[in-house]
Amino acid sequence: MSTNRRETRQRTAVSAALDQVEEFVSAQQLHTLLRGAGDGVGLATVYRTLQQLAEDGEVDVLKSAENESMYRRCSRGHHHHLLCRSCRLTVEVESPSIEKWAQKVATANGFAEVDHVVEITGICAECQAKMR
Repeated sequence: MSTNRRETRQRTAVSAALDQVEEFVSAQQLHTLLRGAGDGVGLATVYRTLQQLAEDGEVDVLKSAENESMYRRCSRGHHHHLLCRSCRLTVEVESPSIEKWAQKVATANGFAEVDHVVEITGICAECQAKMR
């Protein structure tokens, strides 16, 4: 779904910073990382660039418990996420049954060109063990 956007210094810097992190990060966290590396990319530019990267399918976007958008470089095509509410561990999952269900619900309600995002939150096994 990638478009032919102009590759700017700021876009390159934001993209490179995303490549350095494995977990989901907020725009503010990424901005702090960039500033720490001596890059003067403004916070508004970070937000705008992350939104463009998300639109282009280059990053995943999840909402935090505080409803803040969190970003991470996509590792593969369409997928869904399991997200630990405690440690923020994220597991990418694929599920043909979810795809069939989403299409069935959309069709039953007269929708076409359907897209969807599934985020399942819970507590991972490691965090559960720590809580015992």
